[in-house]
Amino acid sequence: MLSIFSTYSSPLMEGFKYTLYSSVLALIFSLIIGTLMAIFQLSHHKVIKNLAKAYVEFFRNIPLLIIVMFFYVVVPLYWIQLDGFTAGTIGLTIYTSAFIAETVRAGIESVPRGQMEAGLSSGFNYVQVMWYIILPQAFKIVIPPLGNQFINLVKNSSVLAMVAGLDLMYQGDLIASETFNTFETYIVVAGFYLILTLPLSYFMNYVERRLEVQA
Repeated sequence: MLSIFSTYSSPLMEGFKYTLYSSVLALIFSLIIGTLMAIFQLSHHKVIKNLAKAYVEFFRNIPLLIIVMFFYVVVPLYWIQLDGFTAGTIGLTIYTSAFIAETVRAGIESVPRGQMEAGLSSGFNYVQVMWYIILPQAFKIVIPPLGNQFINLVKNSSVLAMVAGLDLMYQGDLIASETFNTFETYIVVAGFYLILTLPLSYFMNYVERRLEVQA
């Protein structure tokens, strides 16, 4: 394993960089889109509510690889050219946002309805009540499942290898095909993924404990 790492440290670090970029971008945008979809699903406007539900159910129930291949193969045929990294990151964002939407929606529904009524009666509008009162409480409730979603996102980023996304898995496949040493190569690649997922797991546990103390 040391020989694989020392010989191919440059492509492995390059793959690590692309995996990190893709994961961070997908994490930020999937959290934003997922939160919006969660709020829209609870809207009193039927069209918005049904569109949000359709979005969540559609992308939650099809494989991530199909979404990624759609942006990598179909979109360039009719609209714009996308490289593997961009197509993979967009697919990863859309796929993860559908799961985050369900998680955040459950958190919002866990907040007592009286909180919304109290906020509206205090002069806040719907958006202000949601932003200042409901969402902070909802996110405290859903920290553990959100942490699991973020860790799954990092692991799912390996799908970029299927569209030449230059990520860790892509570089690992190239090294394995060149050296025929698949066992040690994929152990090294797995070690890089652990560098990303373990600190994230500990960080989410730390945030959860801090919020419990403050509560």
